[in-house]
Amino acid sequence: MSKIILSENAGFCFGVQRAVNTAVDSQKKVRHSIYTLGPLIHNTDVVNFLKDNSIYPIELSEIDSLNENDSIIIRSHGVAPFVIDTLRAKKLNIIDATCPYVSNIHKKVLKYYNLGYSIVIVGDKNHPEVIGINGWCDNKAIIAANGNEINLDEIKGKNLCIVSQTTEKQINWNSVLTMVQNKCKELVSFNTICNATEVRQKSANELSKEVDFMVVLGGKNSSNTTKLFEICKQNCENTIHVENAGEIPDDIIKLKKVSNIGVTAGASTPDWIIEEAITKMNSIENKGISEFEQLMNEYDMNIHPGKIVKATVEVVNDEEALVSIVGYKGNGVLPLKELTSDQNANINDLVKVGDEVEAKVKRINHNDDMVYLSKLDIQKESTLKELKDIFDAKTNIVVKVSKAIKGGVLSNYKGVSIFIPASQLDNKRVEDLEVFVGKEFEVTLIEFKKDKRGAKIVASRRALLPGSVHKRSDAPKAEAHWDSIEKNTILEGTVKRITDFGAFVEVCGVDGLLHLSEISWDKISKVSDVLDVDQKIKVYVLDVNEESKKLSLSLKRVEGNPWDSIETKYNVGDVVKGKVVRFSDFGAFVKLEPGVDSLLHISKISKDRIEKPSDVLELGQEIEAKVLEVNKDNKRISLSMKDM
Repeated sequence: MSKIILSENAGFCFGVQRAVNTAVDSQKKVRHSIYTLGPLIHNTDVVNFLKDNSIYPIELSEIDSLNENDSIIIRSHGVAPFVIDTLRAKKLNIIDATCPYVSNIHKKVLKYYNLGYSIVIVGDKNHPEVIGINGWCDNKAIIAANGNEINLDEIKGKNLCIVSQTTEKQINWNSVLTMVQNKCKELVSFNTICNATEVRQKSANELSKEVDFMVVLGGKNSSNTTKLFEICKQNCENTIHVENAGEIPDDIIKLKKVSNIGVTAGASTPDWIIEEAITKMNSIENKGISEFEQLMNEYDMNIHPGKIVKATVEVVNDEEALVSIVGYKGNGVLPLKELTSDQNANINDLVKVGDEVEAKVKRINHNDDMVYLSKLDIQKESTLKELKDIFDAKTNIVVKVSKAIKGGVLSNYKGVSIFIPASQLDNKRVEDLEVFVGKEFEVTLIEFKKDKRGAKIVASRRALLPGSVHKRSDAPKAEAHWDSIEKNTILEGTVKRITDFGAFVEVCGVDGLLHLSEISWDKISKVSDVLDVDQKIKVYVLDVNEESKKLSLSLKRVEGNPWDSIETKYNVGDVVKGKVVRFSDFGAFVKLEPGVDSLLHISKISKDRIEKPSDVLELGQEIEAKVLEVNKDNKRISLSMKDM
């Protein structure tokens, strides 16, 4: 019997699934006919399914036929503002199912258009998503399918903001970016290509290399499904493209030498079409619930609040990350506030599309199968264990005050809130608690209680101050040596403690802060990757403030900024060696020495045309390249492998 293998990533993407769920749930609530502004998705079977459930597509030109308070759904492609105004003028009940990823593009376009930027959209000018995006800049966007369609006179000397159709090809995005980046006055680019298509293509590519027969499910007019077929056909000669189970040949499993059959599906293909196809190929009679649906239900039943799950980031917008959860057919939401306790954090610095994350289930919305997740909860549990050990060991920690409240202040340690009473902030009476907000200082824990309702942690700064009954044993020593420390000098010190934000180094008997940003000219994520406790190091004294008992130190400034002497080390025409450290849409960044990264533009990597740098290079790869430009003022070095 043939083995049926379903591609790891197949079927509905997040935006489509959300739109269909929204439509079905809305119809159940109103219990009468509702309408979608245009076909909800590009799949005939799904559109017919919706019609059977009293959900009908209607064009904007036909809305005069609707009655006041009729419900109309804006599909995942999104629409222009004037369309929303038109629907409101008709007093229709608007249900917005715009994909959050597309809504994020609307916000960026509106923001930069209002700032005076010219908008460039990479995509098909006739695609409904592109038409909708264009509406958010008064239909004045420059729309190009690739770099060849850009009129350079139209962009010369302008400030440009570039976005992309979510389903656009990466090669087209790269070609437009390359064409405009040196021709405009200022460039702001947002690669808004959704990775759902790319992920499906990658999975299909891998699966089609391992099977004897490949079935690609999806609409014949679906461009992403057609692309899947082309990819699979290159790897597996026995590949067919069908819209549903009815088009699968009855004798498919009777073919000779077919031991493995692979199945994949486009982003607009629902689970039930995939299910029917697998059911037919397994020769299972479709009575009641199928084996495929049973399997999916088993996955669903394993999801519950408190469960730790693994997920892959599919979409990132300003306020949340949308993820696919391993072993679950629904989708997950990871809000920014559940990623970090830092209210000023940028979500794009925390997660990227394609990242694998571990998170805890907070709640489940059964109306749309959406699971709300938290990464911060996992981090907090780990930190609470750490704080309990610190409390028991009677050691000290450094906290940052986040808020003044009645009776004291709230401070933060790795996302966990710690209360410091006003009486424990200073040796003298504190009149204004607000002066402590934003400050970092050392405290000792004086109370730790944890139960089912949460944790109560209380700390004291006063106990560590000079003159306190609980003052630190090294305080007299520190007081005696402040006069030995001068600003802008280099001294030897000993690493005493390591924290997330830096290290405390004892210099002349005084503890000084060596902030993370002052350890290396390179960007480092963990202090322990560079320093060890009790390690002897030379440090540069940045600032001395005996009154506030603050000593600021630097390790990287001992050797000096490498860019200060850059023009004596590197010259145009030199052949240099470096390591590939990261990729961008327009090239690769190559580290020449600590603190000195250079740009290897995509056009300078190979004599052959490539779609992305990772097609030729790998992270960590050592390369040789020729220096094309050295710009000390802008801290820029340009390289070329092609011109070697």
